[in-house]
Amino acid sequence: MTSVTFEEATRRYPGTTRPAVDQLDLCVDDGEFVVLVGPSGCGKTTSLRMIAGLEVVDSGRIRIGARDVTDDDPKDRNVAMVFQNYALYPHMTVAQNMGFALKIARITKAEVRERVLDAARLLDLEQYLDRKPKDLSGGQRQRVAMGRAIVRRPQVFLMDEPLSNLDAKLRVQTRNQIAGLQRRLGTTTVYVTHDQVEAMTMGDRVAVLRDGVLQQCAAPRELYRSPVNMFVAEFIGSPAMNLFTLPVVDHSVLLGNWPIQLPREISDVAGEIVVGIRPEHFKIGTSGIEMQIDVVEELGADAYLYGRVSGADNVFGHPIVARADGHDPPTRGTRVRLHPQRGHLHFFAVDGRRLR
Repeated sequence: MTSVTFEEATRRYPGTTRPAVDQLDLCVDDGEFVVLVGPSGCGKTTSLRMIAGLEVVDSGRIRIGARDVTDDDPKDRNVAMVFQNYALYPHMTVAQNMGFALKIARITKAEVRERVLDAARLLDLEQYLDRKPKDLSGGQRQRVAMGRAIVRRPQVFLMDEPLSNLDAKLRVQTRNQIAGLQRRLGTTTVYVTHDQVEAMTMGDRVAVLRDGVLQQCAAPRELYRSPVNMFVAEFIGSPAMNLFTLPVVDHSVLLGNWPIQLPREISDVAGEIVVGIRPEHFKIGTSGIEMQIDVVEELGADAYLYGRVSGADNVFGHPIVARADGHDPPTRGTRVRLHPQRGHLHFFAVDGRRLR
């Protein structure tokens, strides 16, 4: 059983005012695929490097399985890392790149050859084993980097934004290959990305970080449906959730000319709240919030309307995004009425906490 556990793990770089990773508590279960996601500088890559032993843990512990590896050298942790730039040796063939770590470990030539061939079959690289990295496409190089990790048969895979150098179409194809490969191998995997679409489509669970602090770790569907605070609500979902700060009057708030009745446990604790509505949870109709459309983004089956709330004093001019049917979307410069679906409203305190 190989899990990865952070126990109040902290990393502070010299000369900085706050930790890069601040008392991180997180457990990745045996065989689980967990994605660390967040904006640049949130501490996700530092967290990954702490598992690998490439960053010092200033306080707290890191365990791989039952073993405390906090002070172990990287070579003694039995993890394999796939880097953003692939880090392939340009003078070596694909087969030599994949088998290099085994050669250093003094594995016999026969076993090295067997492991490399097994990984090449798994990754559809057999025909490229004699080529150099310069003769490969970005996607093929990425698979070679994966193969180099697989042949080591590590307890844990660590992946640091491995798809960031690929074009959009290849990213979609390759992320599906990685997710499928991980499920076949059953190896515990920690994956870092800044792309929330990658995170939501690949991970068994997704951990959202902000300024080095873990905000929420949950299954993708739970993150989308029940974000614990406004940061997670805005970060998860594309386009981002619409947020409106509104005064509470008589157990309700008025969004444009649309009254929203609040549960008493919410209206009794705050004189002002933030109402969140995802773009896909608006319906275009004859009543509700009036929207002035500034931009229409057509994506085929769907279209996204970007504009401002009009005709209402309390949120007049507030930016708003709504999804529409892509077959016949409204045009730029027109006005539409948006009706929020009551079952999909989110309520937050002005300090960002979710009100349940």
